[in-house]
Amino acid sequence: MNKTTAKLAVTLSLLAIAATPCAAQAQSSGNAASNTAHLPDWSGVWQMTSNTVFDQATVDPPGGSSNTAGTREHPPYNDEWESKYANNRALVARGQYPDPITICGTPVGYPRMMNLPGAVEFVVRPEQVWILTEDGPNIMRIYTDGRSHPEPDDRWPTFSGESVGDWDGDTLIFETISLKGDGDTIIDRTGLVLSEQARIITRMRKTEQDLIEARFSIEDPQALTDPWHVVKEYRRLEPGTRMFEFACAENNRNPIDATGRTLTLDAQGNIIDQL
Repeated sequence: MNKTTAKLAVTLSLLAIAATPCAAQAQSSGNAASNTAHLPDWSGVWQMTSNTVFDQATVDPPGGSSNTAGTREHPPYNDEWESKYANNRALVARGQYPDPITICGTPVGYPRMMNLPGAVEFVVRPEQVWILTEDGPNIMRIYTDGRSHPEPDDRWPTFSGESVGDWDGDTLIFETISLKGDGDTIIDRTGLVLSEQARIITRMRKTEQDLIEARFSIEDPQALTDPWHVVKEYRRLEPGTRMFEFACAENNRNPIDATGRTLTLDAQGNIIDQL
């Protein structure tokens, strides 16, 4: 091999080496685009279509509000937890049922973050789905990258719990465990609560272009005798709608007094809902 041929061979080898990372990067980008292409469009801002009664199918009286004394739902509670629910409803009737988020800054947790009057956003990526709300505020991460739940020794009850799932076509199916329960979180202001043993399977999909349906299947060996099935819907708001920061600690109109009663204050700090 003469000098000219050898020099040309070295040059071609260097060009091939330099091109390899670019080719790998292009292939990686192509795979990412392919993974993203099959995901549904959940962009925009969404809002629950009902009031904040969690289980609309069993609410009594029909159309009742979670902020109205006497409204209740009928989850498959065992006797102990049905009695607990009755005690909570009695506190609601006296205006003394403590809603944990009235102290401000405490996340509402799951599944209550899917039962708020404010708006919600979804960030959908191949490896994760995020659920974002400003009533709390709350962020929930659902891992869809194939991982499993942490081992029991590596997890503890949190507001949003541990969620892993996968896509079945256009339906997101995920399991949530390790949730805070009674004493730390509630599901709605009628007094609904679960234990820390609750396990929730959620199935979410678009049933129409601007409508997402969420189906919850809740198991709780401590509180429930059977799985509790609840369906909720969320409608996409008009294009251009923005989420705005909600920081209730700056202007908390719902402090809790010494008796445990949640108060409502006017702009001057006067109590306006004395019973």
